[in-house]
Amino acid sequence: MTDAPPLIPTRVDAIDWEEWSPTEDATLLFVITDDSILLIHKLRGLGKGKINGPGGRLEPGETPHECALRETQEEVGVTPTGVTYAGRLHFQFVDGYGLRGDVFRANGYEGELIETSEAIPEWFPIAGIPYDRMWADDPLWFPHLLDRRPFTGYFIFDDDTMLDHRVIVEPVLASGPTLS
Repeated sequence: MTDAPPLIPTRVDAIDWEEWSPTEDATLLFVITDDSILLIHKLRGLGKGKINGPGGRLEPGETPHECALRETQEEVGVTPTGVTYAGRLHFQFVDGYGLRGDVFRANGYEGELIETSEAIPEWFPIAGIPYDRMWADDPLWFPHLLDRRPFTGYFIFDDDTMLDHRVIVEPVLASGPTLS
């Protein structure tokens, strides 16, 4: 007799998120100007083929802020400036994988954008964000990122299919603390 894998709930409210522990912690960082946003076409790893922001998994001893800067440098060759914290995302996949991600925004960058084996950087107009090429949860929290409203999101996925979600939004901030 073999042990069956644990049954993963398919509803957000069926998980005790206070006790939930992710498999991995990661970050996303979005450089946003007055009328455009820097996104990447992901070439490998989780979300391969999708449009997203630069980001990745935390290394041991690394803070989320440090990870967001490092991943942006590694994936597109630039160092973000004017970085502020934007929100937190929790993803539970029915196969058992869990991911917690801290989201940051930046108002500029230093250096030259480059294409790497991880990502192709591309600027998009704010009014033309390609949600149809992104994860299904992005349209639910992206407007809050753009409006500087702190958010917390909880999502259940079966591979690429979002089964359930909840997004909690805080009041609009005039400006958040700058981290770099």
